[in-house]
Amino acid sequence: MSSQLKTITANEAWEICQQDPRTLLIDVRSSMEFLFVGHPKGAVHIPWIDEPDWVINKNFVTETRKLALGGLKEGAGDVPIILICRSGNRSDEAGKVLVESGIKNVYHIDEGFEGKLDDGHHRSTVGGWRYHGLPWEQC
Repeated sequence: MSSQLKTITANEAWEICQQDPRTLLIDVRSSMEFLFVGHPKGAVHIPWIDEPDWVINKNFVTETRKLALGGLKEGAGDVPIILICRSGNRSDEAGKVLVESGIKNVYHIDEGFEGKLDDGHHRSTVGGWRYHGLPWEQC
C-alpha cells in the first residue's frame, strides 16, 4: 500500500497536535526564520534548506527518523509528522521525500507559518499559523 503526503490547514494541524500528543510538528524553514520570524510553540526545527549554502539537507530523513525514535512502525500506527515552512512550498517538498523514504503518516501545512503573499506583497494577512492566532513564539 503506498502512502501519500496529506495536505492540511494550520487549524487542522493544531487539532491533530491536541488530539495526539505523539505528534511531531517539524518546522523546516531556515535557522534564521525559525529563530527570528517565530515558530509554532512546541515545534522542532529540522531545516529542509538552510544557510549558508542554501542546499537541501541531505540528512533530513535521518534527522526526522531520529526525532520519531520508535514511533515509526510498519502500518498505520506511525507517529503523525506535520511539516511547516513559510508558505507551504518547502514543507510540501520535504514531506514528499519523507513519504518516498517509507514514512507513512506525514502531513504538510499548505498555508505555512506566514501564509501566501497578499495583493500588497505582505504575509500573515491571508493565512498561515500566525494569522489564525495559533500559539507561536520567537527568540
